[in-house]
Amino acid sequence: MKGGKSKSETKSTKLNVKPKAGKKSGKAAKDPNKPKRPASAFFVFMEEFREQYKKDHPKNKSVAAVGKAGGDKWKSLSEAEKAPYVAKAEKRKVEYEKNMKAYNKRQAEGSKDEDAESDKSVSEVNDEDDDEDGSGDDDDDE
Repeated sequence: MKGGKSKSETKSTKLNVKPKAGKKSGKAAKDPNKPKRPASAFFVFMEEFREQYKKDHPKNKSVAAVGKAGGDKWKSLSEAEKAPYVAKAEKRKVEYEKNMKAYNKRQAEGSKDEDAESDKSVSEVNDEDDDEDGSGDDDDDE
């Protein structure tokens, strides 16, 4: 019966295993100041379609139903009917690119400032280490 006992022990240890706090995930942290990517023409269409669909079907609570109906409607639209949504999406894309250039410029300027600060902090840390070593020798002499 040792086999059965070890299986139950491994189950309980597997359930109680916690990831180490020191581990970093593979993804970089997201910057909350970074501009969001613009919506495609379909999503611009869906913004308006959702409002209309909710008015026409007030009892419907299903997100999937709204998405399916919106997708079907989008497929049935002609290129001429899609044109206003494509134009809005292009306008948002231009605005996004403008914001990204400004954001990248700020990031480049910010990284230069951070480099200067990090150089200062490294020298300050080294100075503190030297002081500690020197004071540590004085304590040994006393």
